[in-house]
Amino acid sequence: MKKFLALAIFTFAAVIGCGTSTTPNPAAAARGYSGTASVGDFLSITVDATAHTITYTNHSNGDTGAVPYTENANGTYTINDPTGNFVSAYELPNYGLLIEATKTGPNHNTPALITAIQKANISLATFSGNQYNYIQFRTAAGGMEVGSVSINAQGDISNSSYWPYGGLGMGQSPNPFNSGTFPGTSLTADPSGNFLKLADDGGSGFDYIFGTQNGLFAVDTPNGAILGFKKAATKDFDPTFAGTYKAVYYEKTGAATGVGNVETGTADLGHVSIAVDAAGHVTISDLQGVVLLQATLTPVADTAYLYDGTANELHDPCFGLFTMRIVHGPGDSQDIFVTFVDRAMLFSSFATVSRTGSGYEYMYGVGLK
Repeated sequence: MKKFLALAIFTFAAVIGCGTSTTPNPAAAARGYSGTASVGDFLSITVDATAHTITYTNHSNGDTGAVPYTENANGTYTINDPTGNFVSAYELPNYGLLIEATKTGPNHNTPALITAIQKANISLATFSGNQYNYIQFRTAAGGMEVGSVSINAQGDISNSSYWPYGGLGMGQSPNPFNSGTFPGTSLTADPSGNFLKLADDGGSGFDYIFGTQNGLFAVDTPNGAILGFKKAATKDFDPTFAGTYKAVYYEKTGAATGVGNVETGTADLGHVSIAVDAAGHVTISDLQGVVLLQATLTPVADTAYLYDGTANELHDPCFGLFTMRIVHGPGDSQDIFVTFVDRAMLFSSFATVSRTGSGYEYMYGVGLK
């Protein structure tokens, strides 16, 4: 298992979150999910545990399918997709579904991580009055962004974010911190009741907003997947998040950004296991049980280069979001981020120097327990 992968994953395990851990409902034979791919595709997915099939509709590029799967001894799924699109998956029934996909995006040829959560009836009121930490997963411009989303009682949305690609000196913009707002009245409810829609600025498509009452917030955009977890009450680690998480990750090595924000590099997806103890210490292992890393993280709230209480950085201490910056050498640095909620974890890492010897690299993923 790759050194970078292990380093990035420990990040997601040492994180803190918000909410009370709950046990999912007994698994139904057919389970419905709404999903977002890191390339920017919105999907409806049904897992039929009796027929052992995964049926999906990609609302963004028009692809549909019903593919068989087999369950492995470690709980992961091997998918027999004749198109070669869906490769493997991990499911926490009635909660979340993670899929390795190889043919997503407008050209039906881009590898991506699909993160799906249980379908639920939602409205703007579901999210109003809440605050979330988020990590954006994408397949361009350094692969990731992290930050905070606040939704007021009227449903108006504001965000503050940090872009590691720019923060570590790779981007042209002198400021890696961004912020913005838009009114809740710009959102419309889909007749299904399962998601909201927001017209893109360019008028070429929509962002799709979905989530749950217990702290999950997701937005599928043409620029990737935004996954939000409700913020914690404090910056301290919550021992209720201790346990073993099964994770699916996406990484890109030897990456470079060219004209038109087109990113090249080698993409890879896979699975790892992450153990978190009650003190917030993390052990990362591959599926053969080989320990890759043991580590802990620092709250963003205590990280002066990300949050110092001024308007020049993140506008919020992001309780529940953890980080670490590792300086490997001159011009060779790495930013790592992690956050938790309920039975799930998000993690990401960006490094200015790829282990391939050229370009940068990044990885991100989701863990479920």
